[in-house]
Amino acid sequence: MDTVISLLVLFTLPQFVVPQGYVTSFRAVAEMVTGNSRIFSGESIRLRCSIPDDHRSTWSYLWFKESEQLPQRGEHLVLWKAHIKDSGKFYCKGVRDTAVGNTYTLLSLPVDINVDGGWAILKAPSHPVLVGDTLKVTCLVRATPELRQVILYKDGIEVMRRDGDKTDPNFFLTNLTPKDEGMYSCRASWNVQRRTLSVISSNTPVQVLEVLSQPVLEIVTTGELIPENKMKLVCHVQYNAPAPAPPRSYYFYKNGNRLGTAKSDNSDVVKQSPGRYSCKVKVPLLGLLRWSEPKSFGQVTEPQTRTPQILVARGTSPRSTDPIGPQTTKPPIHPTTLRPLAPSIPSLPPAAEPTITWPSPPQTTETPASIQSTEVSIQLSDPTLKPSIPATVHESEESGDMSGGSGDMSGGSGDMSGGSGDMSGGSGDWPGDFDNMSLNSTSI
Repeated sequence: MDTVISLLVLFTLPQFVVPQGYVTSFRAVAEMVTGNSRIFSGESIRLRCSIPDDHRSTWSYLWFKESEQLPQRGEHLVLWKAHIKDSGKFYCKGVRDTAVGNTYTLLSLPVDINVDGGWAILKAPSHPVLVGDTLKVTCLVRATPELRQVILYKDGIEVMRRDGDKTDPNFFLTNLTPKDEGMYSCRASWNVQRRTLSVISSNTPVQVLEVLSQPVLEIVTTGELIPENKMKLVCHVQYNAPAPAPPRSYYFYKNGNRLGTAKSDNSDVVKQSPGRYSCKVKVPLLGLLRWSEPKSFGQVTEPQTRTPQILVARGTSPRSTDPIGPQTTKPPIHPTTLRPLAPSIPSLPPAAEPTITWPSPPQTTETPASIQSTEVSIQLSDPTLKPSIPATVHESEESGDMSGGSGDMSGGSGDMSGGSGDMSGGSGDWPGDFDNMSLNSTSI
């Protein structure tokens, strides 16, 4: 009796992990046969589990919702007149009895079911879409009335609108880009008995993937298959082209120089040496090419490409700012071309030595009332003599005003005028008919 009770308790406990046994290398496949991943409460949906077994063996099926094992063991799982509580991720697994015990498949990928208790659903693909594709979304309304207006929103902002009798609830987004990714919803309006009813759906995520993602280079220096003083370069990339996908080629580079020829494999074994390594992935038939970010290995020394700055202070000679060694005084340029200078002008402090700079614009004959810090004039004793080197210092100064402009962003996306009212979706089951709807309405 104790044994029977123990078996009964084990049988009634929800279990996600089935008893241990031999596990195959292939995975079960769970898919929807009828219905959509987003359905209204009261609707039904059918799922099917298939086993990719070339030997056509006889299998039984185990179904799971989240971490709970369901009592159904058939090939199909039916959610009849689903409720909101039936929402969740569903899995399946194959099992069959053999001479060495039970044999199991790998657990399938999940099928995400969302049961909505509201009046509007935005139907969109449950799988990611690719850059350049066309996305179709549909604003579904419970009981399918004849719509007068449909508005599509992305992240709460109106992007498309349709008006008129028997309005088409379908929207098409062409030539997708990563910017089209986001949360989409819709608002639908229709007339019933001289009243205008308006409902809005909950958010539906839309994911947009690039056909070829940016590669990431990995440098592996240890491993059983890596020879001594060698390292393995691995170029990781996500390739999302639909089957049959065109072939892609991999290229590896060190300090901008290509290492060997193109490869169909995403890895290469090279000699360990310091440098900056990168990889490139190319799909010739699709015209796609992506580079990885360079990755340094070992002690990489880069040449100094920054030009030393010349700092000029009035009354002193130019000095160089050397990022490596100490500061040193540079001799004047062409010292033999300098001519004797006149005694110091009272308006100017005496200078220890002339400052050699670039030519300045012509000076006026007026005596400046004040001397700016950005200009120093040195006059010669003989006005008829022209110096071979200009004696005016101009320090370049860049200044600019940044004008701030303000713009108003107009809102008002998708606001319904008159007597349209919003219905909150996802909070309860369908009330049954239009007469019992608790909606804001306006007589026409």
